Amino acid sequence: MPRFVYILRCSDQSFYVGHTSDIAERLDRHNSGRGPTYTIARLPVELVYFEQLSSMEAAVQREAQLKRWTRAKKEALIAADRSRLHLLAKRRS
Repeated sequence: MPRFVYILRCSDQSFYVGHTSDIAERLDRHNSGRGPTYTIARLPVELVYFEQLSSMEAAVQREAQLKRWTRAKKEALIAADRSRLHLLAKRRS
């Protein structure tokens, strides 16, 4: 079964990153107040990005990776701005 990693934009403009096997159902859970405490306090939420992965393990790993990203990197990913994402991905010395 395919798995998805997703990014939500909350009403306070913060981002929430999660994973699921059913994006529509998960978005409904978040917006109906049955999601995690973080999104319950920031309703409504909007799905701004998702990607499909081949397994639960891959989705969990990608979720963990995205959660470590800066806001700027997440915004570049959402905007599909590959050049900016590449620039932001370079390690600082």
